[in-house]
Amino acid sequence: MDNQEPTDSSQNTKQFIISEELTAEGKWVKLEKTSYMDPTGKTRTWETVKRTTRRGQSADGVTIIPVLQRTLHYECIVLVKQFRPPLGGYCLEFPAGLIDDNESPEAAALRELEEETGYKGDVAEWSPAVSMDPGLSNCTTHIVTVTINGDEAENVRPKPKPGDGEFTEVISLPKNELLKRLEGIV
Repeated sequence: MDNQEPTDSSQNTKQFIISEELTAEGKWVKLEKTSYMDPTGKTRTWETVKRTTRRGQSADGVTIIPVLQRTLHYECIVLVKQFRPPLGGYCLEFPAGLIDDNESPEAAALRELEEETGYKGDVAEWSPAVSMDPGLSNCTTHIVTVTINGDEAENVRPKPKPGDGEFTEVISLPKNELLKRLEGIV
């Protein structure tokens, strides 16, 4: 199919933010009414959630894909199961957390992994900052892959170090069974 310019000139208006009005603010997020110009030139309003935690870092947080490697075992993906009040139920998630002041995404990933799962690993790779829910929030995260040597003594029986109010269950699933087993866990 050939790429063609729109024939309706009303669709050529550049979109931009007109104003942002604070509706409510908490410790971690704020709610704003965002007025913007749509491509037809019409002013529209959007309800926006914004993080209040980014202070000069490249992103708000990190999402970790931990790959557990042990001799004579399948590679496993380490996940955490925790209750999430916004959903009113339990979620199976990759470990994740906010980047502290003056902390690199790599250091945050290793810290969060140890806090939530007890595992210690090495950063294999990380993504640029990406948005996970851009229709609702300005929150951004780096997706960080961490390899865990499960044969090392510190990773044989890891003990999570949760913060106050954090309650997680650590689950590791063989990579080749992950999708099949997700349905039955949550």
